[in-house]
Amino acid sequence: MKITSKFLGEIEINEEQIIYFPNGLPGFEDEKQFVILPLEKESPFAILQSVQHSHVGFVVAYPFSFHPDYAFDLAEEDIEKLKLSSPDDCVTYTIMTLKEPFANSTMNLKAPIIINAKAKIGKQLILHDSDYPIRFPLSEVHKKEAK
Repeated sequence: MKITSKFLGEIEINEEQIIYFPNGLPGFEDEKQFVILPLEKESPFAILQSVQHSHVGFVVAYPFSFHPDYAFDLAEEDIEKLKLSSPDDCVTYTIMTLKEPFANSTMNLKAPIIINAKAKIGKQLILHDSDYPIRFPLSEVHKKEAK
């Protein structure tokens, strides 16, 4: 099927790629179906694109590429909702806020997106009991690498 992506224009997807978000995303509760569109092979960045509306798309990142010690526990309720039977089925992304220059862009470590890659179910968590920032600057990654 063809969809129009906010960032990539018209693209062809397979229905098997569609990830169901039972609660939508905060602020986009009516958006239930998304796809992950990789930007480049081996890139930590991708697009989380609504299947229904082309204007609803987010640049997301694999947070462990930028914050290797990023960790949190999933509540039993979230494990059940996501139908996770193995940690290997779980993929985590964070939503980016893009800025110029790109090194000033940030990622939301406080509200990761968790996807059961096998069952194609997703949820954005809010980590209420964590000190992770809503705006973790990519420039912090470069400072850590320089040390």
